[in-house]
Amino acid sequence: MQKSKNLLLFRFLQNLSSPFLLDVSSTVEYFTFNMQKPSNMYAEATTWNPFKGCKFDCIYCVTSFQLQAKRQMHNCMKCYDYTPHFHPERLSAIPSARTVFVCGNADISFAEADHVNQIIEAIREHNKSVKNQKTFYLQSKSPSCLEPFLEKLPGNVIILTTLETNRDEGYDKISKAPVPSERYRQFLALKYPRKVVTIEPLMDFDIDVFSGWILNIRPEYVWLGLNSKKKPQLLEPSVEKLTAFAKIIVKSGIPVKGKHLRGINLPGVERHQD
Repeated sequence: MQKSKNLLLFRFLQNLSSPFLLDVSSTVEYFTFNMQKPSNMYAEATTWNPFKGCKFDCIYCVTSFQLQAKRQMHNCMKCYDYTPHFHPERLSAIPSARTVFVCGNADISFAEADHVNQIIEAIREHNKSVKNQKTFYLQSKSPSCLEPFLEKLPGNVIILTTLETNRDEGYDKISKAPVPSERYRQFLALKYPRKVVTIEPLMDFDIDVFSGWILNIRPEYVWLGLNSKKKPQLLEPSVEKLTAFAKIIVKSGIPVKGKHLRGINLPGVERHQD
């Protein structure tokens, strides 16, 4: 069974051709032989998963979230297969962490509206029971899905989206999610006071365009990181370009939180995970 799944993955990856992918064959090798535990997505955050699964099939999630899901064979086959589904029994099991990554092992755009409403209500009820309110991250690569719920969100909920690059060409080989320019437009259009942009895994970009996007969104802060896994090998910006980009964002007054920067020193960037 495992050999069959690896063969299917190999055939899928063989068909990929993208300016963002440097080495497809090594991605297959990594997936097959390196079942290692992934690192946390955000520093000081714990994932809460009343909804799990995603259909965007991001190539870099194969060796992280999708691989992690393979531990669930004896618990939930939908979790194991990374099929979007709801776990109502987890609504009351909100972690005690300072920051809670809501549905971190999913994309909430695949959740039914009723399920999203139940998740929001669980957050509201939890807020009533604790003295010091924690921060909740609600993230999607199709951020327009959040629009119907914005007025219902408590003030301690931050909405996020991922923007790995500004370049659309070849992105369909990386993910089935909306291309970066569409994702940017969707996120920019959301009328909500608390936004954060995650730039991870960072891929090569056009510095004027990409920095302009971030300045237009004006998030509370930015998470900035390179691919935390050895595979897949993505086309990344030079250190000089990354430094110049970070300088523009920091100079504008937007805090940048660095993660998985492989020891690169970016002046003004907070270091959280390396």
